[in-house]
Amino acid sequence: MIAATGHAHAGGEAGWLFAAIAALAVTVYAVGVVLSARRGRPWPWTRSLCAVLGVAAATAAVVGPLADAAQTGFTAHMRTHLLIGMVAPVLLVLSAPVTLALRTLAVDPARRLSRLLRSVPARFVSAPVTTLVLSAGGLWMLYLTPLVSLMRSDPLVHLLVQAHLLVAGFLFTSAVIGIDPRPHGPGWILRAAVLAVSMASHAILAKHLYAHPPAGVSVEDARAGAELMYYAGGWVEASVVLVFCLQWYRATARDGRGGVRAAVASAERRARADRGNRWSSSTPSWWVRGSRVSPPPPS
Repeated sequence: MIAATGHAHAGGEAGWLFAAIAALAVTVYAVGVVLSARRGRPWPWTRSLCAVLGVAAATAAVVGPLADAAQTGFTAHMRTHLLIGMVAPVLLVLSAPVTLALRTLAVDPARRLSRLLRSVPARFVSAPVTTLVLSAGGLWMLYLTPLVSLMRSDPLVHLLVQAHLLVAGFLFTSAVIGIDPRPHGPGWILRAAVLAVSMASHAILAKHLYAHPPAGVSVEDARAGAELMYYAGGWVEASVVLVFCLQWYRATARDGRGGVRAAVASAERRARADRGNRWSSSTPSWWVRGSRVSPPPPS
């Protein structure tokens, strides 16, 4: 068990503010779905379900019984970490919020959003390596510094750390398996490498916590939390790997079909050129197709 700190509620009023923002986000998403349907472009219900579940997972980590338990138990804290830092980002990325926004916004706001996505800061923040540093690096900083203890005593720090886990997790997941439009989409090899490094970092950190419990955490509680981080986090990462491989396979198949079509078109162009050359070589030099050049007089 984690040592008592006197701060009984997970996030206090700040937590309920987070819940209010989450409810507003779901409402805005639902309005977007309705507008898209009215314009004749129904929105997939699976994406809507991912959005609702993703917001619910993030909210449960900040407000409610689980969030309260996370103040006194490291295992419960790790459950909230998995919910807001891994499960919620995957679901929110699969809900494609940017695609829905571009589909339902008016022309001018949609253009501004498009310009924002193409901007240099957006390109830097959404780069796979940057998201890896924010996500994996943030976790190491959280558990190897007094920050994890400060979370239990300061509700604002608690909320900021949870918000960082959610945003960093969303950016990282979007960089790897994002389905929203990305003007500067990274290559598959880079994405695979970043995903592998992230999984290795997460596993190593879990083992480190198992062997070296954070300050104020009992050995049994630390080991239970570390095992949860290792195994449950591994299942979430496996789902990301599955989606990533499926996307890569589809992209390769699509490129292959495009390559076949391009090859067929190129072969047809070469065949037409060859027919033209044979026609030219068998035609008297005095004959120019489409012209009115007269044949030479008989000798």
